[in-house]
Amino acid sequence: MTAAEIYKTLGVSGEVLAYGEKILETLRPRFAEIDARAEINQAKVLAAMQKNRVNATHFAASTGYGYDDEGRDNLERVYADAFHTEAALVRPQITCGTHALAVALSANLLPGDELLAISGKPYDTLEEVIGIRPSPCSLAEYGVSYRQVDLLDDGSFDLPAIRAAISAKTKLIHIQRSKGYATRASLSVAEIGEMCKVIKAANPNAAILVDNCYGEFVETLEPTHVGADLVVGSLIKNPGGGLAPTGGYIAGRKDLVEGAAMRLTVPGIGAECGSTLGNNRLLYQGLFLAPHTVAQAVKTAVFAARVMELLGYETEPHSSQVRHDIIQMIHMREPEALKKFCKGIQFGAPVDSYVTPEPWDMPGYDCPVIMAAGAFIQGASIELSADAPMREPYTVYLQGGLTFESGRLGVLLAVEELLGEHE
Repeated sequence: MTAAEIYKTLGVSGEVLAYGEKILETLRPRFAEIDARAEINQAKVLAAMQKNRVNATHFAASTGYGYDDEGRDNLERVYADAFHTEAALVRPQITCGTHALAVALSANLLPGDELLAISGKPYDTLEEVIGIRPSPCSLAEYGVSYRQVDLLDDGSFDLPAIRAAISAKTKLIHIQRSKGYATRASLSVAEIGEMCKVIKAANPNAAILVDNCYGEFVETLEPTHVGADLVVGSLIKNPGGGLAPTGGYIAGRKDLVEGAAMRLTVPGIGAECGSTLGNNRLLYQGLFLAPHTVAQAVKTAVFAARVMELLGYETEPHSSQVRHDIIQMIHMREPEALKKFCKGIQFGAPVDSYVTPEPWDMPGYDCPVIMAAGAFIQGASIELSADAPMREPYTVYLQGGLTFESGRLGVLLAVEELLGEHE
């Protein structure tokens, strides 16, 4: 059976397949650049695993309190080395990226302290954590004040406003690397590094926390290589490599990580407790695969961008631009096109390919959200997915792809839906 015949059985016409193949050939040089970065990141992760002498005993399960779980403790040392930090907390008890951020924030902010966000308003699900939208148990309820400095219209940091906003009261500064549901460019590690210098000059006592979700291993450096005190993320995104069944990580300065451990469990126990229930092997193996898997996702994003640009849609970033995370924005302009795109992505999934995504009132968001998510790990953003808030400009956020081949199929099926040819 030929490739064209196989793709036809999956719902991709010969015309759309040929369209995709033509685009793919033009992207070979870009893909070579992505592979080169993946090679560096793979070596970095491998070096961290070898340095910490990972062996089969580290895959053993623990139960109950989880005392003396050497596999868990060693994994945290591996993460610390891979992310160039003093310490790390890597736990399946952290339910998601928002939970990891909430733990890190609440552990290192006391009543009377100020949280300053300098990349604009944080991601939607953090609004209630902080108290931007009133919610029980928010930081605001506990007496933590909040201010933000928006990015400039060109997506860069507003340096004069940031310098003016930082005061002796500022305890922690939040930077969101990825765009979230905003329509801005994601921030590069170099941009974050320059801001770290500015912040430390203005208030050397203020800790810098970077929401690293969707950005891990896209570049060859992480924010903690260039001055950030903490990086925080989810294991069902990039660093889990598509294998981690759940969890999150917090890596950075030792005292800040220890505080997060105390908040995650209880004061006096901290990181000493927390059984891994047989997940250690998947967390190690997922991290090992992460550089390659992230490269597959980035290739899928670049391909999707080029495909949609040639169909007349506006994208961010453009297919020609260097990537700083795995997210690809496509401005669909109207709700029906948005629904069709998500429908096509769902049809290309290995799980739940037969269902049609519909908008729903997803917890933590202020409007209905549509989500194509046919993933082995529920909610995994490193697996091919597409989601969007149902509001203008009806922008879809595409991310993931465990393999480029499956990611390409999903994008081509989305094209079929938009062209009205899928049966």
